[in-house]
Amino acid sequence: MSVADMFKDFLNNLKVDNAEQVSLRYGEITKSLNQKFRDSESTTANTLQVGSYGRYTGIKGISDLDMLYIMPRSKWDTYKNGKQSQLLTDVKDAIKARYPKTDVRVDRLVVTVTYQNFHVEVQPVFEETGDDGESYFHYPDTYNGGSWKVTKPRQEMKAVKDLNDQKNKNLRLLCKMARAWRNKHGVAMGGLLIDTLAFNFLKSTTEYDDRGYIYFDWLSRDFFKYISELPEQDHYKAPGSNQNVKVKKKFQKKAEDAYELCLAAIEAEGKSTVNAKWKKVYGRYFPASNVVEESVSKALGTWRNTEQFIEDMYSVDIKYNIEIDCSVHQNQGLPKSLRGMLAKGFGISNNKKLIFKVKNHDIPGHFSVKWKILNVGEEAERRDCIRGEIDIPNYEGSSRKETADFNGVHLVECYAIQDGVVVARDKIRVPIL
Repeated sequence: MSVADMFKDFLNNLKVDNAEQVSLRYGEITKSLNQKFRDSESTTANTLQVGSYGRYTGIKGISDLDMLYIMPRSKWDTYKNGKQSQLLTDVKDAIKARYPKTDVRVDRLVVTVTYQNFHVEVQPVFEETGDDGESYFHYPDTYNGGSWKVTKPRQEMKAVKDLNDQKNKNLRLLCKMARAWRNKHGVAMGGLLIDTLAFNFLKSTTEYDDRGYIYFDWLSRDFFKYISELPEQDHYKAPGSNQNVKVKKKFQKKAEDAYELCLAAIEAEGKSTVNAKWKKVYGRYFPASNVVEESVSKALGTWRNTEQFIEDMYSVDIKYNIEIDCSVHQNQGLPKSLRGMLAKGFGISNNKKLIFKVKNHDIPGHFSVKWKILNVGEEAERRDCIRGEIDIPNYEGSSRKETADFNGVHLVECYAIQDGVVVARDKIRVPIL
């Protein structure tokens, strides 16, 4: 499989697969608001699809969908003076009246309408025209008594489209690949930040102005090198609107790791391992090698491939950060932190009790946790015990209790699930000596 074929298949696998359902939900919400505020039955008028979906940079598993509902100008006097909360409540009530069984709630800036596997954030806005002739929107913020803020999504969408056209349609494809990397490695980055960094990278070079899929291995390498070398800062300026895009958590180290993985994958070009190496960068949706699949199939006579993948069970749309650690219980003395041991170059000997737990997270509201324990290496295969199932906690709340049974470098991954979507993930290497 050539580089071009691999990346074509990869990007085909990333396509949003519920676009018809999303459009139906957008239309339902729009109709309910048009009935309330304009006495109209239209499912398309006075609305704007924004966010990753509106910029055409979203991928399969997208769970946050954003729409603006453009309010009648005649309603401005009703809401302009401290009535931001009332506006959001009226929008919520209009949607709830038409769809009473749907979960609809106000959340500071928006009205959130929750469906299975995704939710739509509805932002009522009033359209204005600036001195430069360009439109922008006032949107309500209910924090600290309420205020009106400004958003310019049309300018952002136009900037992305224009540069995408200038760069042989590569900008949106790069944005999609970067989302796959984020979701694979649990990088807490918002969609607009990803699009901004991809925009800035392609703006900074002419190398990919006329390059196609056959160069997407180099495109990946150069993009991750670019963002790994960016100075740490708390925000960037969005393309088109020049508005601040917040950095939730430092991404440079994980980008540096991705760059190194890209180098290894490029080095493996033409070998049977190349697909597996790109999977380490981009995850489940990168196509597997037919050669590797055949060899695994033959090996199944001696061991069962029981590994499961979270992407096959839930939508994955990483928005938050979660950090796990492991308490290693020795025969004597206090338990030790596995991350602390790894930092000092230590491993774990057999027959130790291991307690994996969530150490830190920034996920608002309730969420559940699932774990994956994957045994790696010849000993795991010889014992027919690679495991790898997605499982629930089995110890004290969200923790997972295990034992160090046999040698090898094993992997443990944790998934935070909220409203049917994996919103954060982390993994830790477990070397048993």
